[in-house]
Amino acid sequence: MDETDVSRRRLLATAGGGLLAAVAGCAEPGSTTRAGAGGSSLDSDFDYDERADGSVYTEVYEELIDSVTMVTVAGVGDPLTGEEGEGQGSAFVYDDYVVTNEHVVWEADAIELQYTNGDWTGADLVGSDPYSDLAVLEVDHRPEAAEPLAFADALPTVGQEVLAVGNPFGFEGSMSRGIVSGVNRSLPGPGTGDSRFDIPNVVQTDAGVNPGNSGGPLVDMDGAVVGVISAGIAEGVGFAISAALASRVVPSLIDDGEYEHSRMGIQLLEVGPAVAAANDLEEAAGVIVVETDEPAEGVLQESDDVERRDGEEVPVGGDIVVGLAGEEIPDQHALSRVLALQTSPGDVVDVEVLRDGERTTVELELGARPTDPPRPY
Repeated sequence: MDETDVSRRRLLATAGGGLLAAVAGCAEPGSTTRAGAGGSSLDSDFDYDERADGSVYTEVYEELIDSVTMVTVAGVGDPLTGEEGEGQGSAFVYDDYVVTNEHVVWEADAIELQYTNGDWTGADLVGSDPYSDLAVLEVDHRPEAAEPLAFADALPTVGQEVLAVGNPFGFEGSMSRGIVSGVNRSLPGPGTGDSRFDIPNVVQTDAGVNPGNSGGPLVDMDGAVVGVISAGIAEGVGFAISAALASRVVPSLIDDGEYEHSRMGIQLLEVGPAVAAANDLEEAAGVIVVETDEPAEGVLQESDDVERRDGEEVPVGGDIVVGLAGEEIPDQHALSRVLALQTSPGDVVDVEVLRDGERTTVELELGARPTDPPRPY
């Protein structure tokens, strides 16, 4: 049984308890209840043809909800038991295709979508990318009202209003409201140990994100997709793959079925106070190169010693990367962001490093990441 089924059962159990409490709270025989002045309990002025006034959020919702679908997959493995079962998530129309998360459809035997008008359609995987947790589907049928959504063309900012649209716990066509709580976050990505790659430039939001929202759009007040919802780890903490990254990856998945990510070929450690002190640096900024392999081997210098500081061993002697492709690199997040959004495999980029106390620039031809890394799901 997957997390969605468990959550749905709990929700129904909670609803059942509320119903029992309501019945127990009904008036006892002989007591008096009033539905209205002089009327019986069956009298009602409720107008079933009227709808309450909405808001600006209602307008955005009505403009895009036909373009958001529920994804149902069969044959997916439960990450805890390994048993095959069914899974559920969200997706949205982009161009003539549908975008969702890779983890929603990965290794699924069959994929079906349901639009908010009730129509069902089969779908085939066009391409997927583990390093951004994105996938593109081709559908057999798309209603006329399901028009493509567009990615936002401006970077999000903290405090910006956003709406999360999708199918949490299988409740189709749901919307939650919040703000952008943070930008340039990193999520654990594919790979193992020192070969694991994080997903960079992730958008954090306090809009409600729950199981089943994965793959749905996080949109701004113009209905543009700010990010593709990927995960919610706690109440008020949700994450979405940024439009900046998705707008690079998705067209490539449509055209080629895959996307190649740049790779420097280094293992690194962010420069904190302990690393700065051990390497006689004036400030704690940049990343230190701990080990190298292709393509950085022979171009960048790796650490050749360790020193114990504050009870921990820290690397000493490696290059300190402080700039890449003309951008300052204050930390690991910045390095990952520049690689992901501004470079491609085969590019020759300038890498600014602190080496032996001097700032110097070296040229590095970027490689490509492994095409089929171990998935974290």
